[in-house]
Amino acid sequence: MLFFNTLMYVYLSSVLFFTLMPIIAKLPFILNHPYTPMNMVPFVDVLLGRGDFLRQVVLNVIMTIPFGFLYPLTRDRNPGLFKTVSCCFLLSLGIELLQPLIDGCRSADITDLITNAAGGVIGYGFYILFKPVTGWISEQLREND
Repeated sequence: MLFFNTLMYVYLSSVLFFTLMPIIAKLPFILNHPYTPMNMVPFVDVLLGRGDFLRQVVLNVIMTIPFGFLYPLTRDRNPGLFKTVSCCFLLSLGIELLQPLIDGCRSADITDLITNAAGGVIGYGFYILFKPVTGWISEQLREND
C-alpha cells in the first residue's frame, strides 16, 4: 500500500508542479488582474482551429491517465469507475478554478475538464486491464515486509 501511495503522491506533486507552479511564482500579484470567466463552450478551439488545440487535448488526457490507474490502487476496496472519474474531475476542477483566479493570463476551460475526465476513464481501464499484475506486485511487496 505504501508503494502505491508513494506513486500517487509523486504523481500528484508533479501535476501540481506543472499546472500551478507558474501561478505560485506570481503570488505577489495575485489580485492585480481581472478574473477571466471560464470558457463554457466545449472544444471551441478544436472547432475553430485555434492554437495548438490537438496538443492541449492530448496532454490533458495523458495528464490524468495515471490518476485513473493509481487511485483504485491506493484504496482498500475498488472505488469503481464512477468514484474514480469523479475524483479525477474534482482534481481537474480545482486546478481549472485556481488558474484564472491567481494568474490573469490563464483561463479555465470546460474542454480541459472533459479531456481530464476522459484520461481518468482511460486510466481506470488500464487499472482493470492490469489488475492481475498490480495484485501480484502488491502481494510480492507484502511478502517482503
